[in-house]
Amino acid sequence: MALDLDPASWHPNPISGRRVVLRRHRLEQFPAVLRWYRDAEVARLTRFQVGPVSDDEVRHFFQARLLAADAFAYAIHLADNDRLIGTTTLSALDPENGSVLFHITVGEHDCWGHGYGTEATELMVGHALDTLGLHRVGLSVFEFNTRAIRSYEKVGFRVEGRTREAVWRDGSFWDEIHMGLLASEWHQRHLHVDRAAARYGER
Repeated sequence: MALDLDPASWHPNPISGRRVVLRRHRLEQFPAVLRWYRDAEVARLTRFQVGPVSDDEVRHFFQARLLAADAFAYAIHLADNDRLIGTTTLSALDPENGSVLFHITVGEHDCWGHGYGTEATELMVGHALDTLGLHRVGLSVFEFNTRAIRSYEKVGFRVEGRTREAVWRDGSFWDEIHMGLLASEWHQRHLHVDRAAARYGER
């Protein structure tokens, strides 16, 4: 398959939800991203290597993966006060096969468990499958990150496989779980949601 959209539509700014807004990253957000990448608990949940990361490594990531004009990367802001709480990206875009990988980091601890990450995931998946017209979105998550797994399942992701005992964490080996969501599943799920909302509105 091929993406025949106007490239200008690949990077809408912003992508707005009910509780979060996705905006293109700005240079002045680097200190927040640096703080998140120095956070031991964020590293434990999201990275294979949890050792210190240099400022230059984070700066290179920030410039190449978050600020680049062609990057599918967005800062996650709260809708009510525009507070920056995390970042989300799409990577490994494969137009020929219609697939992409999804990533998200909510760096602010006090924003964990409130559904912000779930809504940001829904917005990015909608962008990938609705706006870009891709066929599937995939992701990987550590087995012990049960909060993230529940969030992905709420959005519609299914477990497709696992790399056994791929990460050593907290004194044990854990699997890396691979999840995916197809466009047909996404559209069917939202059709059910829209029908349920319509029935509710008729009461």
